[in-house]
Amino acid sequence: MRNSRNGLMAIIFMLVLSLGTAPGAWAQDSQLQRFQNLEGTIDIAGGTAHIPVMKDAAEQIMKANPKIRLTVAGGGSGVGVQKVGEGLVNIGNTGRALTPAEVAKYGLKTFPFAVDGVAVAVNPKNPVGALTSQQVRDIFAGKIKNWQEVGGTSAPIHLFTRDEASGTRETFWKKLLKKGPIDAKANIVASNGAMKMALAQDPQAIGYLGIGFVDQKVKGIKLDGAEPTQENAKNGSYPVTRLLYMNTKGEPQPLVKAFIDYIKGPEGAKIIQKHGFIPTSK
Repeated sequence: MRNSRNGLMAIIFMLVLSLGTAPGAWAQDSQLQRFQNLEGTIDIAGGTAHIPVMKDAAEQIMKANPKIRLTVAGGGSGVGVQKVGEGLVNIGNTGRALTPAEVAKYGLKTFPFAVDGVAVAVNPKNPVGALTSQQVRDIFAGKIKNWQEVGGTSAPIHLFTRDEASGTRETFWKKLLKKGPIDAKANIVASNGAMKMALAQDPQAIGYLGIGFVDQKVKGIKLDGAEPTQENAKNGSYPVTRLLYMNTKGEPQPLVKAFIDYIKGPEGAKIIQKHGFIPTSK
């Protein structure tokens, strides 16, 4: 496979703020009160769809309490499982459910917090706006090689996929491709953000990414007539959906538990919705 990682394998957000406590922060947001008497570090890694939510929540917490330090890194769901299982991070994020083998090997606890859809997406300049599930399977298998075959202009299709550690890939492969083949010539990108960048730069590209990443830079494709929106993911008309999870090794310690509870609480729900996902609490 051609590798298009271009240095994007390790997308890491180091969120260390030197700001003092925001005046009145505790009074303004009762959900942040859980952090008032806590201090320490939380290291988070794994699924890249999670990053915007984790980053936003981390910034809010560290502004309220500078004695708390959070780091948020990507790497994919497989990395999240490995790192939390080996004790290298406190929270390992996954865009898929843990396997029984992973739970047994590492003693992991799992905390779903959001529903996400996985959208088939292209460059906004591409005139193709809708595909059937079978057409998508044929494109990714390498059977359909030119956009003209699916109603576009005469141009070769540039195929983009994720590596096998990706929870986004696993959802797409299982739910839409029905575990069918992906062309060995497909370009591999390392994250949802890298996929978005690749599609935004290539008018002939097609790939897939979390619906929360779809904006004016990439165009979500209608699938069997269903728009790839979170509302359609929620009501079931758009079928390629998954849960996003935070995972810990054993029961979470107080600071980590406070973070998980914050994400799953009312303020966390606002952050989740802000970034295009559906809170599991809804």
